[in-house]
This record gives sequence, structure tokens and C-alpha cells, in this order.
Amino acid sequence: MKIAVLLLALAASGIAAAQYPTRPINLIVPFAAGGPTDVVARTIGLSMGKSLGVTIVVENKLGAGGTIAANYVAKAAPDGYTIFIHHNGMATATGLYRKLPYDPMKDFEYIGQVADVPMTLLARKDFPANNLQELIKYTKANEDKINLANAGLGAVSHLCGMLFQRALGQKWTTVPFSGTGPAMTALLGGQVDILCDQTTQTIPHIKSEKVRFYGVTTKQRIQALPDAPTLDEQGLKDFEVLVWHGIYAPKGTPPEALNRVNAALRAALKDPLTVAKLKELGAEIVPESKQSPEGLRTWLQAEIDKWVPVIRAAGTFAD
Repeated sequence: MKIAVLLLALAASGIAAAQYPTRPINLIVPFAAGGPTDVVARTIGLSMGKSLGVTIVVENKLGAGGTIAANYVAKAAPDGYTIFIHHNGMATATGLYRKLPYDPMKDFEYIGQVADVPMTLLARKDFPANNLQELIKYTKANEDKINLANAGLGAVSHLCGMLFQRALGQKWTTVPFSGTGPAMTALLGGQVDILCDQTTQTIPHIKSEKVRFYGVTTKQRIQALPDAPTLDEQGLKDFEVLVWHGIYAPKGTPPEALNRVNAALRAALKDPLTVAKLKELGAEIVPESKQSPEGLRTWLQAEIDKWVPVIRAAGTFAD
């Protein structure tokens, strides 16, 4: 009798897996609606929903640099109906927060990476350095006078600025703002000297020549700014910072559900409408090898290994 019951249970679970999904899937976004990560989430979510045959509902859970949303997902039911998109903060939180209520490498299932958004190094329009080498020379001679804007603790602009100072062996005055918009406004108004921020925010100002532009932070030149040199090719070897996005699920989510969502992600990243929208944002779709669960897991570990020492060396923590 027990064997019969077990067989019936296994058969039922198989039918449920084959039918997945049967209702809307919640895609948790750790930042505000209308921000870069939210726009990426809604763009791919629309296409993924079509592939899965259900609606993907974007839910914004803000606070603590994305850790509130991450903790929520880590503790959510692992039934395939809660997934999560996060950027670099998934890796850097390990260094920024003294007590993190989850482990990025142990408490999630990995679905795949989505797209990379390059960063750009800028200065106020009247800054007295016309190119990267002049910038390095000027800041070395005036280190105590330089101020560097960022979009807040743990923001990628903050991390990029820290890495750039470390590469130069310098330490400037850091000026945090409550987001990319206020930081860019301060740069355009000449209240701060330097800002490192993503192409989704900076391309219009670069093209209108409202800022000084020193290069992009990727290893290769980017499609959105094909004539712009990289910092690497200008002598800052191996300097690379970009905003990357990955999709996760709670630990224990059934493999069948993870496989279906991964297949929908891969399909979305081939969808011409999705590709065109991401290109408008200056985003570049990751290679197929990174669209896999193992590709995301490997990248996340590499990013933790890269950023945590930089953060701890800077003595930057959030309680």
C-alpha cells in the first residue's frame, strides 16, 4: 500500500512539473521602478512570460542596497514562482555588510546572466584634464583637492570609483548622493569633479559634450560608443567594471522549473525586440556560456573574489 501511495505521489509531482508554470511568476527587483535594473527586468520579463505562457509580474522591493529583496527571495517558497534579478550588489554585499542574513553562494539557485552595462569615466566639463593621462597627472598633483561623486554606498559608481583610486594609488574625497540622477546633476553643475557611471545614464551627456569623457571601463570598445577608447587600451591594464545582471531563485527550486525559466531567458535574449531595447540602454547581451546556471555561479564567485578585498581595504561597511 505504501509503495502504491509513493508511486502515485511521484506521478503527481511529475505531472505538476510538466505543467509548470500554471500561474504568474513574481520577478523581484531590488531597486525602484524606472531605474536601470527595473527597466532590464521589465524588458526581459515581457519576453520570458510569452515563452512560459504566463505573466511575469515585476515586484519592486527596495532597501539596503538590494539586501532586503535578496533576503526575501532566499526565504521564499522554492516552488518556481519567485525569481530574482540583481546586479553587482549580489557579490559586493558580502564585503559591504558586516552581518548579511543570507549567503549569495549557498542560499540561491542560479538561472543565468542577462546583460552587461558598461561604465564610463567622466569629469565636469571644465575639469583641467583633456585625456586619461592628463587626468592621472593632474589628480596625482592635486589629490587632496579632488572630489568623486557616486550614487550611494554599494552602488556600482561607488565601486568603480574605489577601484579607479586603487589603480592610481590615490585617495580622493568621496561625495555620496541618493542615486545616479542627483550625482549626475552635481557633475553637470560643476559641484563635483569626477563620476564613474553606466552608459544608460551617461551616453546622452557624452554625445552632447556636457561632460569630459575619458573612456569606457570594458576590455573591448562598445557598440554604443564605437570610437571611445577603453581605459585598458589607454594604459590602465586589466581595468574592467561593468553593471551585470543575473537571475536567481530560492534554494531548492525544482530543476524542472529552473530549466524552463532558463530556456525562457535564453529565448528572450534572442528576441529581436528585447535585443533592440537592451541595445538602446547601452547594454550588451552576455555570451551564451554566461546565460547558463553554471556561468552565473562562476561569475558571481569571481566578482566576490574581486570586490570584497577592494571594499575591505577601503574600510567601507554598512551596518
